[in-house]
Amino acid sequence: MGLKIGQKAPDFTLPSTSGKLFSLSNDLKGKACVVYFYPKDFTGGCTAQACEFRDQFEDFRGLELPVIGISRDDMPTHLRFKKEHDLPFELLSDTSGKVCEKYDALVPLIRIPKRITYLLDADHHIKDVFQNMLDAKAHIKRMLENY
Repeated sequence: MGLKIGQKAPDFTLPSTSGKLFSLSNDLKGKACVVYFYPKDFTGGCTAQACEFRDQFEDFRGLELPVIGISRDDMPTHLRFKKEHDLPFELLSDTSGKVCEKYDALVPLIRIPKRITYLLDADHHIKDVFQNMLDAKAHIKRMLENY
């Protein structure tokens, strides 16, 4: 099933590493953005992916394209992960998995987030979607190429 290109992305509100609640429709109103879902902080692939977003962050900033990372980790874990890897973008905590579910970003039965990245246009319609559990760095390249 899943979300399709051209479809309106589901709105959500989640706790953020900024210390505030982050709302897609309010905080990024009228802005294109990248929303990426990943399995777990401090794991090899997820750390590589987050650090690649960090290392390419100036490219995203130059495009005025905010990056938001979402997993089911709790906020204390996100805060440690963000600090340890000097991540310049917000991480959101979806401990219930409800937002992951809306974005078809949960592995069935075990309910951990998939590695899936969405590129949203300024009206928050899905412009591109990329899913690959093994090649974490490919997500960043794909989003930059398709913006």
